[in-house]
Order: sequence, then structure tokens, then C-alpha cells
Amino acid sequence: MAQSASKPIEIPKEKIKDIKFSENDVLVTKEEQLQRKIDLQRAATLGAQSKANIKIYFVDAESKRHRVVATVWATTESNVSFKGEVMVPIKSIYQVGFF
Repeated sequence: MAQSASKPIEIPKEKIKDIKFSENDVLVTKEEQLQRKIDLQRAATLGAQSKANIKIYFVDAESKRHRVVATVWATTESNVSFKGEVMVPIKSIYQVGFF
């Protein structure tokens, strides 16, 4: 992943709707993409079972790094959704953090 070493900006999930996302995947290898998919499925399971908050790290269209702490409600082939119909494209997510 070609990212700068800048610290992610923590934002509330409600502000995600204001962010523009790139169409390109931030992860370049199939292994990284597979691990992201596994982590997001786990996050959705934890969200459904225990409403556990997860750290989702993602980049916007300008390659700025962001972090949101929220409960993952669901994952689809292309998006992760949070409460309030807030979504982040999976292609923009570079890390999933569990507490």
C-alpha cells in the first residue's frame, strides 16, 4: 500500500457522508485484500452479536487517512455500513482494528 506515514484523522461516523472516495483499491496485493475481507466479516459478526465497536482505517479521494470507531452493521461486496445508512467503500479501507 502506497501511503504516507501520516497519522489517521479520527472522525465521527456521521461525517463520513461528506467524504469523497477514490475508485481505486488502496490495497495492492490479493493477500491484503483477502485479509481485509476476512477482518470485515469478523467485524460484522461482532457488530451483530455484541454491538462491539471496531476501528476502521480508510483513505479518501485525496489519499488522506481517516479512522472511525463504530459498530459495523453489515458488509456487502463493495461497502461497509454503519448505523444511520453511513457507508465506506471497501476499496478505501486499508486496516481493521479490533479492541
